Amino acid sequence: MKQKTFTINDIRLWEPCYDPAKYLPEEWEGTVADILSKNEIPAHDRLWVVCRKGLISDKILRLFAVWCARQVEHLMTDDRSIRALDVAEAYANGVASAAARDAARDAASAASEAARAAASDVASDVASAAASAAASAAAWSAAWAAARAAIAAIAASDSELDAASAAASAAQIIKLIEMIEGAE
Repeated sequence: MKQKTFTINDIRLWEPCYDPAKYLPEEWEGTVADILSKNEIPAHDRLWVVCRKGLISDKILRLFAVWCARQVEHLMTDDRSIRALDVAEAYANGVASAAARDAARDAASAASEAARAAASDVASDVASAAASAAASAAAWSAAWAAARAAIAAIAASDSELDAASAAASAAQIIKLIEMIEGAE
């Protein structure tokens, strides 16, 4: 598939959260490969620009989405979610029907809703227990110490999360380039 050329004004039409002139000259024109190779643009922004219909084939977009999801497949505890990935990949490769894809998507959505409800119940129980403990006069100073430790942990995990996110985006760019080059 020949790569489509687009301009900085096309990117503006997609309504990014900042002006792309921050990274590209006004006269810029290029392809998906050109954007993906612009290391001065944050990786997540490069992915945001190129992962859209019309710039990359539907097949590559689907296979890339499946690949991304498979990076966290080990965290999936419901077989319906894993089955949805298998069916999505088969659909992208032309060996599963749209009906099979839709059924797998619906099953995965049901699994997600069940997990969300279970997590909400656990969070509610934890919050209730924490509120009871914090109400205790004897635990008051311990609660403050725990809160300070939690704030420090959140700050540390924010920087860890940023680093992990940047690494994941960089890996995604490498994979997407491989997929695009393999399709040419």
